[in-house]
Amino acid sequence: MNAPLRHLVLVLGDQLDPDAAAFDGFDPARDAVWMAEVAEESTHVWSAKPRIALFLSAMRHFADALRARGRTVRYTRLDDPDNRGALAAELEAALERLRPQALVMTEPGDWRVRESLRAVARRRNLPLEERADRHFFVTPADFAAHAKGRRQLRLEFFYREQRRRLGVLMEGERPAGGAWNYDAENRAAFGREGPGEVPAPARFPPDAITRETLALVERRFGAHPGRLAAFAWPVTRAQALIALDRFIAERLPSFGRWQDALWPNQPWLWHSQLSAALNLKLLDPREVVAAAERAWREGRAPLASAEGFIRQILGWREYVRGIYWRFMPGYLDRNAWGATAALPRWYWTGETDCACLADAIGQTLEHGYAHHIQRLMVTGLFALLLGVQPRAVHEWYLAVYVDAVEWVELPNTLGMSQAADGGLMASKPYIASGKYIERMSGGALCARCRFRPGERLGPRACPFTTLYWDFLLRHEARLAANPRAALQTRNLARLSPEERRAIARAAEALRRTGTG
Repeated sequence: MNAPLRHLVLVLGDQLDPDAAAFDGFDPARDAVWMAEVAEESTHVWSAKPRIALFLSAMRHFADALRARGRTVRYTRLDDPDNRGALAAELEAALERLRPQALVMTEPGDWRVRESLRAVARRRNLPLEERADRHFFVTPADFAAHAKGRRQLRLEFFYREQRRRLGVLMEGERPAGGAWNYDAENRAAFGREGPGEVPAPARFPPDAITRETLALVERRFGAHPGRLAAFAWPVTRAQALIALDRFIAERLPSFGRWQDALWPNQPWLWHSQLSAALNLKLLDPREVVAAAERAWREGRAPLASAEGFIRQILGWREYVRGIYWRFMPGYLDRNAWGATAALPRWYWTGETDCACLADAIGQTLEHGYAHHIQRLMVTGLFALLLGVQPRAVHEWYLAVYVDAVEWVELPNTLGMSQAADGGLMASKPYIASGKYIERMSGGALCARCRFRPGERLGPRACPFTTLYWDFLLRHEARLAANPRAALQTRNLARLSPEERRAIARAAEALRRTGTG
């Protein structure tokens, strides 16, 4: 490139969209793209191998696709000998070599990354233009306007606003079918016969680029958690579209009814596994929502399933992003329950006697994936009841899941799962005993376990159940004052003083040993 470089367009690992705002007005004769693989993005939390591999493979495929469009890409690979190991340091080196007149990027999805890149631009006295991320239905400014003047933020009101504004699942001014949500139809549990035959999700055998990436990850991050033998995630837009089509055709019809159900050794069930492709920007949420609504209107999926799925995309996903950008950076350190326990070491290995935890963590390490009930009501619930420091829980979730980008992961973990934001995200903590897991798995998980979900004391007491009662006891006054949680605390009245003390001792032993 002989002419002076006008714009260096910064593209991050979760911005793999050739139509992103950062590319508006791109001139191949005067502009170039900058991308960098750096160890920092895999080590600031102890990232699992499937997550590292997905980001690196998708980035490499995307860079090739940009080159095929005739765009100059200045790409630093992880194994380049002069790689400086951090985004800011790599950008500094690139600026020294390329000397662009200005920097352009789509707004990042991670506060830490955004601030580090802004700092580089300030040090170099270079203009940095941050353009809105068109991938989303709602901008941070839109969400701030929604939140202004509200005493409480609640998903339901936000979701209804978006449905009306965008005309999604609407019949004139009314919601399709006459109801805004179909939760009552979408919370079924499997009976003892289990889920039956479940359609296989789309899986993609690694091509040459992905095989090279997998080998690199094993060499460079061999001591990190997780396994790569089963890696088959979509790493290109073409693959992501296949995954979307397969989900809509084969699993959306049953998704709604069984979305909260659990079953051992069944990691996929009727879930979409599209969140990673969405968060990398290989898919646009508009096309995902439109595909689900079209399936309902054409009679290929029931309304309850379509609505339950669309709620996750148009409702929850947009809502948590709004929360993130409105309350960061302070949100990261919220700890409403004063939790201080360390995360048990077996969260990194799955080596626990609790069958439900071993199942959820085992598949997490194998695939980098667990569905939302496994995250909220198994791994997350145990950490909440045990009293694990919320930031440690957040860092684990950010590390192990392939779809984890901080804007979506942090509010889901710290706010929804750990209820550590003081009720900002949800009106009550999601707490339950082992009986919930028994019910939602048709008893199958608990039948494999040496613990008994109905017992809170004794050698076979379920740790979930012991810790649930202890959580109620430790926070009785606060929970009793919450209209949605008060009913649970009323059961404490039947406990004798001796049993209360015994529960507290048993729970303290669990916290001391980290036993699960």
